[in-house]
Amino acid sequence: MAPDLPARLFVDEVRERLWACAVIDPDLVLVEFGSPAARAVLADAEVLLTGWGCPTVDEVVLAVAPQLRAIVHAAGSVKGHLAPACWDRGIVVSTAADANALPVAEYTLAMILLAGKSTHLIERRYRQQRSAIDLHTDFPEIGNYRYTIGIVGASRIGRRVIDLLRPFDLEVVVSDPYLGQSEACELGVGLADLDDLLRASHIVSLHAPSLPSTRHLIDRRRLGLMRDGATLINTARGALIDQAALTEELVAGRINAILDVTEPWVLPPESPLYTLPNVVLTPHMAGALGVELRRLGAYAVDELGRYAAGQPFRSPVTRADLDRMA
Repeated sequence: MAPDLPARLFVDEVRERLWACAVIDPDLVLVEFGSPAARAVLADAEVLLTGWGCPTVDEVVLAVAPQLRAIVHAAGSVKGHLAPACWDRGIVVSTAADANALPVAEYTLAMILLAGKSTHLIERRYRQQRSAIDLHTDFPEIGNYRYTIGIVGASRIGRRVIDLLRPFDLEVVVSDPYLGQSEACELGVGLADLDDLLRASHIVSLHAPSLPSTRHLIDRRRLGLMRDGATLINTARGALIDQAALTEELVAGRINAILDVTEPWVLPPESPLYTLPNVVLTPHMAGALGVELRRLGAYAVDELGRYAAGQPFRSPVTRADLDRMA
């Protein structure tokens, strides 16, 4: 993982639990696997504890790590770090994606409730106008009562958002090709195809993985299905939306957007999205940051403890999961 990451992941109490269940050099952090020193470590390693910045574990790395039996990832998706050869070798893999899902879901909940009240539009106007705003006249439809929230993707994060929305007087509808009617009923949500969800929802939140099949899932046609004044929230991946078509809609002012991710990852300085009043733009901050990283570290060490005790992982990643993983 990145060399500065362990200090942010593992507080003292978690470090003690780590040392209690594993033989580990706390000062050794591999940032590459190609040097003689790294290969010497890999030769005896039974478990890799990985995180952001981990080099790819592929056939070449596996060839010099004959004892490797498990990989515990102290972050979300392992797709960019682990080659399919890891599963071919029978290595068991764990992820802390569940721990990273919570802050994303919390961010999404906050933005849904703020969007329902048109908080961002009103806040900008108030600062610019510097005088009283007639909220009843200018914003007669604001609020969080009986509005429809569309969740695109019943993923880990999508399901956490659904859970967090339960106390509120909102109608939740989900679109996910892998979600059946019976499971939707168990979740307490309506089930709709994507087009119908976009037509019906006041707020749409994206929680689908970025795959070739989901690239520009929200394209020009589907953006056109959204109701006037609706809000689109994206905390997933920028590639899910046709950025050029979205920009046109936002410049026209027909819909609103809360974007924590875009395509490209950082928009060019001349993008109008930086200044549009109907856009909230944040720099990929929904996931674990600051003290929230400690949750990832604790989760990963819990998983390592399970492995050391001969127990199955709480959050295993299988080869089949790769096809549906971001």
